Amino acid sequence: MGVDRMNLRPVRAPFHGIVPGRQAMPLGQIDLPVTFGDRSNYRTETLTFDVVGFPPAFHAILGRPCYAKFMAVPNYTYLKLKMPGPRGVITIGTSFQRAYECEVECCDHASTVVASKELITLREKVAEKTPDAKTTTGSFKSSEGTKEILVDPSSSEAKTVRIGTMLSS
Repeated sequence: MGVDRMNLRPVRAPFHGIVPGRQAMPLGQIDLPVTFGDRSNYRTETLTFDVVGFPPAFHAILGRPCYAKFMAVPNYTYLKLKMPGPRGVITIGTSFQRAYECEVECCDHASTVVASKELITLREKVAEKTPDAKTTTGSFKSSEGTKEILVDPSSSEAKTVRIGTMLSS
């Protein structure tokens, strides 16, 4: 949108629901004028938006604060938003095809974000558990009694294997 980050007000509260199971920390908040309708019948109100730092499949989420300020009523069955205007009811609508496309984009984006965060977490856990190759002794030391047996007694190589003496027959 070309809004300078200096115009954002700081905010410390994370919000949920953008990416399933994850919280989003806003970069800040900004007040912007929002207009619904056409030239003959429109309405403008100023809304406060939380600005996030990832590229979502949507540009803005209008929720209960927006509906309250515009006195709007959403109808999810018909994909319509109706609100009072200066010259009658303002109706905003979309098609089922566009709603489906938005839903697919949102799901794809959410899956990508969740997968990337889980991959980073998994890499960190594996890195913590991976032993350092320089400190590894390379030999196994048993805490119980063992017996060394030659792998091939007829061979000139003295390769052995350790077998536990406490094993059942």
